Amino acid sequence: MADADRHLPPTEKKLRKARADGQVPRSRDLSHFAAVAACGGMLVAFAPRLGGWLRDLMAEALRFDAQALQSADVMTDRLGPLVAKMLMVVLPLGGVMAAVAVASGVLSGGWNWTMKPLAPQFGKLNPLKGVQNLVSRQHLLGTLKAVLLAVVLGTIGALYLNAKLAVFTDALALPLPQAFAHVLQSLQGGLALIVIALALFALIDVPLQRHLWKDRLKMSHQEVKQEHKETEGNVEVKAKVRARMRELVKRRMIAAVPQADLVVMNPTHYAVALKYDDKTMGAPRVVAKGADLLAMKIRDVAREAKVPVLQAPPLARALYAHAEIDREIPAALFGAVAQVLAYVYQLRAALQGRARAPGELPTLQVPDELDPHHPKAAAATAADADLDDA
Repeated sequence: MADADRHLPPTEKKLRKARADGQVPRSRDLSHFAAVAACGGMLVAFAPRLGGWLRDLMAEALRFDAQALQSADVMTDRLGPLVAKMLMVVLPLGGVMAAVAVASGVLSGGWNWTMKPLAPQFGKLNPLKGVQNLVSRQHLLGTLKAVLLAVVLGTIGALYLNAKLAVFTDALALPLPQAFAHVLQSLQGGLALIVIALALFALIDVPLQRHLWKDRLKMSHQEVKQEHKETEGNVEVKAKVRARMRELVKRRMIAAVPQADLVVMNPTHYAVALKYDDKTMGAPRVVAKGADLLAMKIRDVAREAKVPVLQAPPLARALYAHAEIDREIPAALFGAVAQVLAYVYQLRAALQGRARAPGELPTLQVPDELDPHHPKAAAATAADADLDDA
């Protein structure tokens, strides 16, 4: 039932993990074709030289005299050098076949170096799981393909030998050197047919193995969700962390309000607390800001701490929209904030009896494009949204 639920394609993370575990798509038919084709190509290319070498080797092996036959170790003494000469030809051919087979495997599945497949896997010793693997679709498909390949190659060999039977029979009447050359030339056609058959099987097997590999790695909805959680983090935990961070920021802002020089409000929806020290700051800084309930909290804390609270709706909206906590205010708002600070300083001096009480707060010069409620700012925001959609 669990396998039936796996109908989603594997993710990139699942594919990378499979490769790290040594699971890559490999085509044996491609390796067989490459090895046989490379060996056949070398045999055809060096056929005259191989024929001469085989002729000389057999001539040396069959040469004997009466004196040599008197020794009981003559066979052993002659067998060693003959085997060494044979290996001088067989080993290079085998090395080329092995190298080509490895290269074809890398071509089909890419280079993948891992030691995990060598680790003991005791789960494979389970006989029930072994029986289940024997009747799996992949195993049955591989068995059917191997049987079909054996039947095709056997049929090609039988038909070719039957067609060339007279040619091979004629070789019996030829001298040994000519017979070698005659047989090698006759076998080239059969070798070419076998290579073509292996090539056709490889063309089918390479995409088939890749399809089966991805089919084995298919995932269920639950696996995809679990992987997403592991990659991106648990959504509920992240939400709790964000809520905790917002609460910490809120507490830090509220704690900074009593040290502010003034609070600008809108008058109820927005509140921004400002602080300015001409000795340490180049421009006023925002120490707290909030909307709705948080704005009311900032206002109440400011009044308890005797921090002036002024109602300047355009400035409050502009500061809330464009100023960041613990950052200096935007340069475009320097003039308006300077007017407010001057008003507050004059008000404080009047309360201390050092100056005349100020009149009404002058009209603040807030750029229209910085006020989010101004028609110009709304039109600019709508135009930016249209450009993003386009």
